[in-house]
Amino acid sequence: MADGVVKATNVFRAATMGTDGTDRRRQTLPGRPGRSGVAPGEQPPRVVVVGAGIAGLAAAAGLAERGVAVDVVEQCDHLGGRVGGWPDTLADGSPAAMNRGFHAFFRQYYNLRALLRRADPTLSALTPVQDYPLIDAAGRHDTFRGLPATPPLNALAFALRSPTFRFRDLIRLDAKAAAPLATVSVPQTYDLLDERDAATFLRDINFPDAARHLAFEVFARSFFARPEALSAGELVTMFHIYFLGSSEGLIFDVANANFDVALWNPLRVYLEGLGVRFHTGVEVQAVEVGADGVSVSADAGPVFTADAAVLAAHVDGLRRLVAASPGLGDGDWRARVAAMGTASPFVVLRLWLDRPVRADRAAFVGTGGREPLDNISVLERYERQAAEWSARTGGSVIELHAYSVRDSDEDVFTGLVARMHELYPETEGARIVDQRLLRRDDCPRFAPGDFADRPTVRTPDPRVVLAGDGIRIDLPVALMERAATTGWTAANELLGLFGLKGHALQTVPNYGRSALLRRLATPRGASRVVRSPQPRATELVRPPRG
Repeated sequence: MADGVVKATNVFRAATMGTDGTDRRRQTLPGRPGRSGVAPGEQPPRVVVVGAGIAGLAAAAGLAERGVAVDVVEQCDHLGGRVGGWPDTLADGSPAAMNRGFHAFFRQYYNLRALLRRADPTLSALTPVQDYPLIDAAGRHDTFRGLPATPPLNALAFALRSPTFRFRDLIRLDAKAAAPLATVSVPQTYDLLDERDAATFLRDINFPDAARHLAFEVFARSFFARPEALSAGELVTMFHIYFLGSSEGLIFDVANANFDVALWNPLRVYLEGLGVRFHTGVEVQAVEVGADGVSVSADAGPVFTADAAVLAAHVDGLRRLVAASPGLGDGDWRARVAAMGTASPFVVLRLWLDRPVRADRAAFVGTGGREPLDNISVLERYERQAAEWSARTGGSVIELHAYSVRDSDEDVFTGLVARMHELYPETEGARIVDQRLLRRDDCPRFAPGDFADRPTVRTPDPRVVLAGDGIRIDLPVALMERAATTGWTAANELLGLFGLKGHALQTVPNYGRSALLRRLATPRGASRVVRSPQPRATELVRPPRG
């Protein structure tokens, strides 16, 4: 039956996929009209961007490409924020690369990929991962290989061939309760579901436990949260982005070298060519706004004066900065920022082993029901530095992730290594040549009820804007793509202030993709879902509900 579904995709694929392989139904939001750039001889506006993660770099690109003078201030010594990378040296003196762990660059991350194309037009630094198996505690395997790209056939084919999702499970689904899966629209989906948690939503629709633990939980924990601590609105929107709302499919790309080498160093060269000045290893202390503009003071002594500022710090950094800047915003806005939370800690354990894993091991495997392990990567399959080390030594570089951890580093280490031996028995006799364990707790929280009060790109002062993956934007985007989208949007807000042309944005459709599913999800007598006209890219930062 699944094979028939896959074959049926050919009927729809030509209508949904463009000649360049991208989804024809992706939505384009035009930028605000204005001057194409600063006129020759004109004094350019000056903007300080606080933070050099994806959001800050997107904002810097959007501004500098219109002739705005940009200073980027970053407290770390490297760019990329939580997707940063840096060189390292192992105990034996050999060079190595290090970062905060695996990141998937999905094809529907249109605004992130637009940023990366500035320095790498063909995205040669990204390599496709053709499959990423999912393995549950009972040893059952799911795979995304060979699925049709067109929704909802992709979801149907996945369900029909999955060992954790039987045909009778499809019949048992509560169609009325599951309707939001087919009718996603932001922010309406959050208005409907954000107060509920993801675990309760899945129980209410009779989603089978086995499939929930393997499929949905893998997605949920991408937000470093257990399903009971994740907003149902976030989960349903995410399912739309990656499955029911896009024909790009679930196959993603990975960086083929450490993030600094593959992505951020080339982008830095591009931005510096536009006049952007980077100040790394500098921590911003406070922001002041006055009649003459914005003043940003740093720990090392410099004070950056500008016409405007983009605050693209991570959640903890933003909260500290706003708390230390009493003149920023009003009481309501400051309370919204102060209420932002971070997700539970996660651990990344990278091991350099003295022998290889089996040649047939996938580059990336997601796991369910195997705590503390959430996924395992064989880095030499795709990362150049790891491949060079593996070729030189005959060993393997393995990365193990644990999300939403509660135990000590020692206990997590022991548990992760035990799970590695369980899944890859050939590693039991391996000697650990070196290791790196990183514990971090600086990712945004997406708990039930958070969405309505989350700060948006706009602030009470039009000269100060926010960007980052914890910032609200009323579009179907998530994770790295939310960071990039808010960065471009922050740039657009300031470009509008300066009378300069904004940048267009793209997203997956902000409506239920399948007309059939929308009809089935709409009760008889109810009004049908109508697609609203597309707003401009500068009209997506509606103020939160009061």
